[in-house]
Amino acid sequence: MSRCALYAAAVVLIVSSAFAQGRPAAVPFVPPPVAMPANLPVLSADRQAHMDKDLLEVDIHGLEQLYAAHTYTVEQVTRWYFGRITRYNGIYRAVQTADAEGALAIARREDADSGSTHGPLWGIPIVIKANTAVKGLLDTDGWQGFARPGHEFIAPKDATVVARLRAAGAVLIGITNMPDFAASDTNRSSALGRTGNAYDVRFSPGGSSGGTVTAVTANMALLGTGTDTANSIRMPAGTSSVVGVLPTRGLVSIAGIAPLDWLRDNTGPIARNVTDAAIALSVMAGEDMLDFATKGSAAKAQTGPYTRYLRKDALKGKRFGVPAFILTEKEDGLRPETRLMLMQAVGAFRAAGAEVVMDDTLLPVAFLEAERQTQTAMYRRDGADQWLAEFGPPEYRNAEQFTAATGIAWPAVFTGMRPAGAPVLPSGALAGTVPPQPAQVKLATDPDAEKNFFGPRRTSLAEYLSALDRLHLDGLIYPSAQMPPPDETMPQDGRLSSGPHSATGWVNRIGVPAVVVPAGFYPSGLPFGLELSARPWHDGDLLGWAYAYEQATKARRPPVLVESGLLPQR
Repeated sequence: MSRCALYAAAVVLIVSSAFAQGRPAAVPFVPPPVAMPANLPVLSADRQAHMDKDLLEVDIHGLEQLYAAHTYTVEQVTRWYFGRITRYNGIYRAVQTADAEGALAIARREDADSGSTHGPLWGIPIVIKANTAVKGLLDTDGWQGFARPGHEFIAPKDATVVARLRAAGAVLIGITNMPDFAASDTNRSSALGRTGNAYDVRFSPGGSSGGTVTAVTANMALLGTGTDTANSIRMPAGTSSVVGVLPTRGLVSIAGIAPLDWLRDNTGPIARNVTDAAIALSVMAGEDMLDFATKGSAAKAQTGPYTRYLRKDALKGKRFGVPAFILTEKEDGLRPETRLMLMQAVGAFRAAGAEVVMDDTLLPVAFLEAERQTQTAMYRRDGADQWLAEFGPPEYRNAEQFTAATGIAWPAVFTGMRPAGAPVLPSGALAGTVPPQPAQVKLATDPDAEKNFFGPRRTSLAEYLSALDRLHLDGLIYPSAQMPPPDETMPQDGRLSSGPHSATGWVNRIGVPAVVVPAGFYPSGLPFGLELSARPWHDGDLLGWAYAYEQATKARRPPVLVESGLLPQR
């Protein structure tokens, strides 16, 4: 995570310091307020075990074939996934809320009309991240303040992406855990507790989409959604051997998603293979009047469905580069074991017919410094106000109503104002200082919006594209994190682990697409993820390259789950 993103996360943690975030071991553990899903409608143990052979690691196409052959009904499959949640969620804490009543109602309806034409996600059990509005369900944004009894954040309607997924036939079975306000590289929530990595529960799955990646890789759902402000789809996907897609900003609407920084926020699918991710992205994409960035996207984007770009030979004759700052950046430097994994992935790209360039002039550290000039802090309240007015519960549609109803101060992450006690900058030219407090303004009416946001963003994107043009590159490849997932049973560098950091937040600032694919395992047995990025609106090409790499390497292997806990859920 970049210094700016780390500072933003630290400010948010000040707000929630009275909760479970980073609580010292000496403080007695207080159970989080959201109860684990319980009493789910599961199958008998014999039936569950019988279906394991067909459903473990099943993909969308495989499940469609099982439905077509009348091997299983949608209701049976839905109950099978609830059985997985019942068996493993108490250890891994991936799923915050399960919607048994709603999911079974959808399943039975789909079973009743199984002979009719249906959407591309018909009968597919999915999970949604807890910052994304789902009508009638508790969406905590990871924060216990939104779970206050009697005043819970229960949205009156679905976020745009949720509505699109439902319309395609998806069976929404639950909401996944996430850190407070999505402001962490690990997955500790004051609402539900800590999510563990499916490959080793002691280790971090990354954040802030760690709940979804653990649910998907552990077969508690077939696919799910994530959100990403600086790395939060891609880095967790890399820790857990799944595919995570960050679309071109504007391809998919973020309307209905609680903002961390709405001008950098994005959302996309998380799946166990590229094909499923491509199918889901095709469903999620589209213009939306509630998200200005999507205006005109249909005319700019490669046309779907994105499965049309998936070819095993898609890497042949392509040319990729490794950004120089990935290898030389000191702030979150590349660990030696991660560098080795990257070089192995480079070898696999070359074996698949691609050329990989390493050039010191390809996006050096100076590029990071320049793209960080894109200013968004003064527009944070604007994004939060729009979100709450449109998707907030009837009881509170603005900050004042929230405080009046709950007695809790509206969090600083949504006001854009720095709380008392905010940390000083830890290093660099401004070390020991508190950054200036930006006045909050509306993007649409700010006369300085071009100077603050649109101009610097356009300049940084132009520099990115110029680098690709100069070296005749189709895209870039680099690790999804600068380090392996850390052990959360012991302090890391003298403090509680804050997760596996990455150097990928620049992608959000310039709005280009990126995808993470499984790319092997560290000697520890924990996954390594490789990230690819492309030119804006070339999401189809990007998924095609990811598919070719996936098919050439077959790097994913499922985790072996445990059924007894190893850690208190702090």
